[in-house]
Amino acid sequence: MTARADFDLLVVGGGINGAGIARDAAGRGLRVLLCERDDLAAHTSSGSTKLVHGGLRYLEHYDFGLVRKALQEREVLLEAAPHVIWPLRFVMPHDAHLRPAWMIRAGLLLYDHLARRRRLPASGSIDLRRHPAGAPLDARYTQGFVYSDAWVEDSRLVALNALDARERGAEVLTRTTCTALRRSARGWSATLLRGDGTVREVGARAVVNAAGPWAAAFLDEAVGQPATAALRLVKGSHIVVRRLFEHEFAYIFQAPDRRIVFAIPYEQDFTLVGTTDVEYSGDPARVAIDQDEVRYLLDMIRRCFARELDARDVVWHYSAVRPLLEDEAADPSAVTRDYQLKLDDRGAPLLSVFGGKITTFRKLAEEAVDRIVAALGESRPAWTARAALPGGDLPGADFEAFLVAAATRYPYLPAPLLRRLARAYGTRIERLIGDARSLAELGEAVLPGLYAREVEYLREQEWVVSAADLLWRRSKLGLHLPADAEVRLQRWLEEHPR
Repeated sequence: MTARADFDLLVVGGGINGAGIARDAAGRGLRVLLCERDDLAAHTSSGSTKLVHGGLRYLEHYDFGLVRKALQEREVLLEAAPHVIWPLRFVMPHDAHLRPAWMIRAGLLLYDHLARRRRLPASGSIDLRRHPAGAPLDARYTQGFVYSDAWVEDSRLVALNALDARERGAEVLTRTTCTALRRSARGWSATLLRGDGTVREVGARAVVNAAGPWAAAFLDEAVGQPATAALRLVKGSHIVVRRLFEHEFAYIFQAPDRRIVFAIPYEQDFTLVGTTDVEYSGDPARVAIDQDEVRYLLDMIRRCFARELDARDVVWHYSAVRPLLEDEAADPSAVTRDYQLKLDDRGAPLLSVFGGKITTFRKLAEEAVDRIVAALGESRPAWTARAALPGGDLPGADFEAFLVAAATRYPYLPAPLLRRLARAYGTRIERLIGDARSLAELGEAVLPGLYAREVEYLREQEWVVSAADLLWRRSKLGLHLPADAEVRLQRWLEEHPR
């Protein structure tokens, strides 16, 4: 065993909530340790629909407080990370048999005005017989509505929060499981098991349980106490198909069973379709799409678009378990996406995070650290509301202008590669490229469009260990590369140890 280290705060869980809490706490001067048993964003936080949004459908359930909070956070996040979060216009074709047009228009007006909009245009009505978004749709759609929300590279958002936490003094350990927690007069003693089998004992004045779908299990197994909030596990699955339309609008459809399905432009060449929202009772680590879900999403495509697709057209799929707060809703899609913070202060503080959504992670983190700081008897002001995430300090938060300037600075980079790097790293592209003055100086082409310098940067700066970390979480290069790309990259990583 290594020598014991002392921290103010141990955060267990490397999803968006854990990473956000670690960042906020480190920025307030707390000594922070974050541990995650797998990779950052390995589960729920890389399996979202990848939207920063108020949640238009939550208005139907009168969840106005959550929608307003999420809409306020949408504006904050658009400013904080314009390289990985950007505006997206949604088209809602009108199905007259589901609800009248006046009701939808009223809901969209409320959505426009629940919180201040600085960067996004208002909603409106459109004629789908003339609007570009009408062309790929089934001919029965003649009227529709358009409104604004935002897109997010969800797993990159997690990595950026963890990176910011580390740069503000936090220690971030991936492939590290917290196997036991013990309260003492000094605080908490934690046993951490590393992926290589080594054990580390650490002390912390306070602990945050941000284990997501495992939050209740962690309390039971590591702490030996029952959870004080009930979680309802809901599986959301998505499929990716070749691009269904050429324009840049996304679609939101309501299925006959009243579930919501999105069809979103994805990675230039594809369309992302989801989600399914079904009850889940298995191991969250083993969640996977089933044939009924594939069939459901393909049926929605056939119902809404003038296209006939089958299972052979699905080029990729993913699933994740969302740990939602238990409520009285019979329909899984109607379960609240709000969160609860449960503080056990019978001695050293233990704060457990239950529920939440990616859009409100920053506010959740701020409230969590406020409560931890107060429980420790200290006063450390919040700071993240006006702080850019790493790479997000683009002049005027204008990505396209930044891209033009980057093209002048790096004329040797092919346009698709430059756009990908600019999107992924923002102003940190300078650190990645360094003094390279040609493609050759970026090192070996490990895979098409992936050079050794980027691989090493991700290993050194963003906790990449495996090929899957790089191809499916730090990027989505896996979608664009040959089927053997993951095997080839894994072999390269093993042949070039750090």
